[in-house]
Amino acid sequence: MGRLDDKIAVITGGAAGMGRIACERFAAEGAKVVVADANGEAAAEVADAINAAGGTAAASAVDVREAAQVEAMIKVAVDSWGGLDILYNNAGVSPGDDGTPLETSEETWDFTFDVNVKGLFLCCRYGIQAMLDSGGGSIVNVASFVAHMGAATPQVAYTSSKGAVLAMTQEIAAIYARQGIRANSLCPGPVLTPLLAKFLSDEEKRQRRLVHIPMGRFGEAEEMVNGALFLASDDASYMTGQSLIIDGGITKTYTTPL
Repeated sequence: MGRLDDKIAVITGGAAGMGRIACERFAAEGAKVVVADANGEAAAEVADAINAAGGTAAASAVDVREAAQVEAMIKVAVDSWGGLDILYNNAGVSPGDDGTPLETSEETWDFTFDVNVKGLFLCCRYGIQAMLDSGGGSIVNVASFVAHMGAATPQVAYTSSKGAVLAMTQEIAAIYARQGIRANSLCPGPVLTPLLAKFLSDEEKRQRRLVHIPMGRFGEAEEMVNGALFLASDDASYMTGQSLIIDGGITKTYTTPL
């Protein structure tokens, strides 16, 4: 028996990194998974691999900034398997030119918020209706530890967008708690994914981040997915509106270097 047997899940950003691992893990735990990603070809490859391994998956090419595409993504789950139980909003961006308020362009700010905030809002708009039709469900929104405290390496648009994710999640949790829908935020610390790798181009940058982590290492994507699996499953049935921080202790000791 899997922890997600008979559950229907949509996972955005599902073709690579933490998203791909989540799709594979959720399918292994018994969920029927829509692998959703802006790269439709890569999403199809992940779905094919899951099906070949004995799981159940379908693919959806989606730009989460576009309402019609998001609506079509949710429709894949409903049309394929009859509803939606889990919405895992993992898609996000962290532009390399995101810096201080003096450095960050309006274009970078708008792009970051369009994907990380508007995109999540649209996924919830269409996903929540499908969940209401299905009798309830669980929403997992990926935020970040920086939403709680800011980052030593300036990234004002990303940090601000993830703060918005926390607030939106709390609002959704409050609105729909009595209708059987739970919503929680997953807040990873620094994880070795392609998104982080571009900020670790040399050993000095790597050590600048590692010095703040009590465990002395970066997180692994699998460790974050373990948290998402908990939030998505019935193990977290009395948990909503919360922020699950998985960060190796960084938020308890974090200081800005001189």
